[in-house]
Amino acid sequence: MKMIVGLGNPGKQYEATRHNIGFHVIDELANRLNIPLTQSKFNGMYGISHIGAEKVMLLKPLTYMNLSGECIVPVMDYFDVEDDQMIVIYDDLDLQVGRLRLRQKGSAGGHNGIKSLIQHLGTQEFNRVRIGIDRPTNGMKVPDYVLSKFTEEENADVIDAVKKSANACEAWLTKSFLEVMNIYNGA
Repeated sequence: MKMIVGLGNPGKQYEATRHNIGFHVIDELANRLNIPLTQSKFNGMYGISHIGAEKVMLLKPLTYMNLSGECIVPVMDYFDVEDDQMIVIYDDLDLQVGRLRLRQKGSAGGHNGIKSLIQHLGTQEFNRVRIGIDRPTNGMKVPDYVLSKFTEEENADVIDAVKKSANACEAWLTKSFLEVMNIYNGA
C-alpha cells in the first residue's frame, strides 16, 4: 500500500491558511482519484482505494500540526506501510510561494509537524513534497504567518502548486520516487 499524507490543522479557522497546503493537496487527490476521506483511525481522516494495481491511502492527520507523528506512525503500523511507501506533503518557509521541492530524506528544517513525524518514526528517511509559502517580510512572527491566508496575488501560484503536487503524487503510483523527483523538482 502507498500512503499519501498531507499535513495541516483541523477546523474551519485553519482551512485556508498557509500551514494547511498539505490538506489542500489531499483534497485535490481525493477528488481526482475518487477516494473520499470517510474513515477515521488514530485521530486521522483517511480513504483507501485501488488505483490500477496499487492500493492507495490518502490521510489527513487531525492531531494539529505539531503532533502529526502521533497519527501517522500508528496508521503506518496498523496498515503495515513501509517508510519508503509514504509521501508527506507540507508547507516550507524557505521556498518561494508555489515552488516545489521533493526529497527522500532530510531534517525537519524547523517544521514542527515534520519534527513530530521524525521523532515518532525514528528516521528522517521518507519521501516528501515541500510546497513553498515564503517567509514573512512585514515583521510578522512565523507562527502568525503560517496561520495566515495567502494573498490574492499568491492564489494563482498556490493553486498551481497544489495541482503540480497532486500530479507528482499520481506519478509516484507508477514511477519510482527518484523519477518523480527528476520530473517535478523546482516546478
